[in-house]
Amino acid sequence: MRPFHLAFPVSDLEATRHFYAEVMGCAIGRESPGKWIDFDLYGHQMSAHLLPDAPRAPARGGVDGDAVPIPHFGVVLDMPAWRALAARLEAEPSTVWCLKPKIRFEGQPGEQATLFVFDPAGNALEFKGFNDDSAIFAAQPALAAV
Repeated sequence: MRPFHLAFPVSDLEATRHFYAEVMGCAIGRESPGKWIDFDLYGHQMSAHLLPDAPRAPARGGVDGDAVPIPHFGVVLDMPAWRALAARLEAEPSTVWCLKPKIRFEGQPGEQATLFVFDPAGNALEFKGFNDDSAIFAAQPALAAV
């Protein structure tokens, strides 16, 4: 599988650098000082672009009884990597949680571990963990909204 690329707006490049490099553990790639920074997020190219006046229209969607932020982005991890990230974020006092680590769809097709955090610009990130990668696209009956 090839990595994806995502460009996203941020309001403070140095706070973004600290969050993604120090808190999340991402390697820093190319950058244009004062304009954008590339990060390696589990092998994917994330480009944080300085747009201090970017509009934010937070919305919430229902997933398995939780109101989750829309839009959001993140990475699907194996369970050891998900547990390590969850522990790293729980140990970091500056972590801004939206949804603390939990198991979603427990005992159902697609059972997964999930967590949501916000970066310094308010971008929502979700990280999922699966015990079995075949469950990532598991079919299941339609779920009721929150």
